[in-house]
Amino acid sequence: MCRWFAYISATEPCLLEDALVTPVHALSKQVHEHYLPKLLSHDPSAHTQYTTEAEVTTRNRLFNVDGFGMAWYSPDLSTFSPSSSTKPTLHPALYKSIQPPLHDSNFRSLCANTSSPVLLAHIRAATATAITPTNNHPFTFGIHTIMHNGYISSFALIKRALCAAMSQETYAHIQGGTDTEHFAALLMTNLCPPSTSHNPNPYSGEESEASFPAAWEHYHSVEEMHAALVQTISTIIEIQKSELGAKAEPNDLNICVTDGRSLVACRYRNHATEQPPSLYYSTAAGVTLNRQFPDHPDGAKGPHGKGNGKAVSGKKAAEGAEGHNPHARRDAGDHGKHAIVASEPTTYKEKEWTLIEKNRVVLVGPDGTVTVEEIGV
Repeated sequence: MCRWFAYISATEPCLLEDALVTPVHALSKQVHEHYLPKLLSHDPSAHTQYTTEAEVTTRNRLFNVDGFGMAWYSPDLSTFSPSSSTKPTLHPALYKSIQPPLHDSNFRSLCANTSSPVLLAHIRAATATAITPTNNHPFTFGIHTIMHNGYISSFALIKRALCAAMSQETYAHIQGGTDTEHFAALLMTNLCPPSTSHNPNPYSGEESEASFPAAWEHYHSVEEMHAALVQTISTIIEIQKSELGAKAEPNDLNICVTDGRSLVACRYRNHATEQPPSLYYSTAAGVTLNRQFPDHPDGAKGPHGKGNGKAVSGKKAAEGAEGHNPHARRDAGDHGKHAIVASEPTTYKEKEWTLIEKNRVVLVGPDGTVTVEEIGV
């Protein structure tokens, strides 16, 4: 399965390198290495035991070698283009490549020199579509960015019916062939009702070929984003039942959507007992993932830990568990409110991460408040 990482904060930018490259469990290293603490079965009728080895293998241990993509939010477009005070100040910038990220010098340079208060990144394990940057997540629709880990079952068989449920605007925006981009288009159809109003080209005053509906530039509440997500999943399941009947199979839908102000993410599989791919959230790990603060994501195994870059266990590890960043310039308590949602934890502090239960949705509001609810499908 694919892997993804999302960071959002209204006040505390993260350096892309700190979040995506430096940690031993960083997303860029999840091509073949995985870290899945607390991955328990959350089926109430099952015993509280670790998920079976077979299920972990199926859901979480495939090689992710089919491309990388990231979106980070920047104020630059708003700075250089006229905008009213009600318009969004942050817009997503995209970078996609089919190279393994750690072998990509452009990716490394961008990460070392870019910070952002909102970051989404994704490493891909392709299913049945071409390995090309166009098919790499995330996908953007105006200020909205969407990515996915999992699959829409029997996608090729329901694709025509799925497209018929989209607005012309979102359908026309699709550039690749993935189930995720089609999911994103249907989600945007539900979130932003069809409109004939478009954004003009800011330089010519005329409509540009690259323009998009004005509604795609509007913020929505987390409740509206949640409702659109539920409607999208429900529509897909209804189409599968209509087109395939009893042959309809369950879907894995670990979806993340943000508008640069709020974020909604779910861990979902419509099956009575089987688990979706792994997904965790944290409201503390951003401190550990920021070199300005007195810690390192690798703990005692970090470059300034008791192990001096080597694995350490027992008492020695505990002694070196904190404060191994002599270059810190800020106190941990000064870090801004933030939330991270990720396929796997990326810091050594397991206690910082909460495994999201099956069929739950994480809602991150504009003020950074995080709530977890049943998805409601």
